Amino acid sequence: MNNITFISTVHEEMGKCNADELCAILEKIRPEIVFLEALENTYSNYEQNLFSSFGVYHQKLEIKAIQKYCHSSSFEYVPVLKNELSNSFEKKYDLICENIQFQRMLDDFNSLASEQGFLFLNSSKSIYLQEKMRTFEYLLLPDNKLNKAVNEDIDAYENSMMRNIYSYCRNNQFDKAVFLCGVAHRHSIIEKIESFNSKEKIALNWMIYGNLSV
Repeated sequence: MNNITFISTVHEEMGKCNADELCAILEKIRPEIVFLEALENTYSNYEQNLFSSFGVYHQKLEIKAIQKYCHSSSFEYVPVLKNELSNSFEKKYDLICENIQFQRMLDDFNSLASEQGFLFLNSSKSIYLQEKMRTFEYLLLPDNKLNKAVNEDIDAYENSMMRNIYSYCRNNQFDKAVFLCGVAHRHSIIEKIESFNSKEKIALNWMIYGNLSV
């Protein structure tokens, strides 16, 4: 059975959300496969050589963590992104981040992540606070066309990652894997796991890190 643990992350180290803490989680799970929300060129051959030859760690939290994990375990790294989010996403957040109240909400979220680490990121509270921010975003932006464009883009972005994971699993057998993905996608990815499991012919045993199950 292909077992996959879904773990929510952040992409830059902050307090207890750091590469050592994430590496410790990986060492407990012992995955043979690491699926990551990343493009193929996010961890380039040059950067891989820098690490293998000179021990230079990557700036992206998740890649730094798996570099540390490789000291104790062998695994296959599988980036699952084909495309970045569109310019509409950047345009939306450039506008939203001008709002002081939204900045405070984001700062409060990041403070909790820094203080409590991955236990917070993988909790129902983090989902609640993320959804609260999404609701506030809609109030800030009366431009329904921009919101619609961003939502469609994020949906396609997440579906692409899920399709790539299922495609890999149709052609490969393993015991344990992890899927590391940014916390902003947590609620949606959990829903997509349920949807994909119901319609895909291959059966995957998903576990949600943080004591949630599907």
